[in-house]
Amino acid sequence: MEVVVLDTPDAVAHAGAQAFVETVQSTPDAVLGLATGSSPVGVYALLQRRCADGEVSFAACSAFTLDEYVGLSPDHPQLYRAVIRRDFVDGIDMPASRLHSPDGAAADIPAACRAYEEAIAASGGVDVQILGIGTDGHIAFNEPGSSLASRTRIKTLTAQTRRDNGRFFDGDVDAVPTHCLTQGVGTIMRARHVVLVATGAAKAEAVSRFVEGPVTASCPASALQWHPHMTVLLDADAAGRLERLEYYRETYAAKPSWQGF
Repeated sequence: MEVVVLDTPDAVAHAGAQAFVETVQSTPDAVLGLATGSSPVGVYALLQRRCADGEVSFAACSAFTLDEYVGLSPDHPQLYRAVIRRDFVDGIDMPASRLHSPDGAAADIPAACRAYEEAIAASGGVDVQILGIGTDGHIAFNEPGSSLASRTRIKTLTAQTRRDNGRFFDGDVDAVPTHCLTQGVGTIMRARHVVLVATGAAKAEAVSRFVEGPVTASCPASALQWHPHMTVLLDADAAGRLERLEYYRETYAAKPSWQGF
């Protein structure tokens, strides 16, 4: 696990975008793993800009989202497929037909989850996956207590997660669905490169538990300590509770420029 502590959220976004650009430049038909939420928005904006400027092309790429709400209407603006199109896909040159997401409206939810796992496998697997982290240590919608070997499945959202997401529903927590489909921790762990982005003091405790605490289902993100190519991008506030903060700063400052992410 490489922990990179940068001064500002903007610097974190630039580093996250660079990680994606490096992947796509080396693998033009890369499979991208896309997260919704506030954490990756800055990364997506920079990638759209770099695509528009001709620095990188996503024309041959495909993408899989992490999760989807269950029970929202197909035209609801907070459907995660709609959000990821607004935040990213509609601003790059990847055809929208290559964007895949779990089917939260499926009549047979278990079958839809199996089909999603099969589609990821058939694509060759995710080359680079961007993640945020919840204040309780969840990744995607794998809440505390989730199996660290889990696959795509239906999950019940905790009260904390629904409160956190209420801001996307005009502050109405009751409008936030109680269930979702989500890639499991085990699914995420199969991505070849995972890039987790966290900014702000509100994420500091979760970051500390995930990076330096024990690997435990009580903090699902902690499973990423076992990932062979894991990059954690933090601003100073999100890194504020790390005990080995100076070590992370020192090792990143001494990193060879050719190594990249």
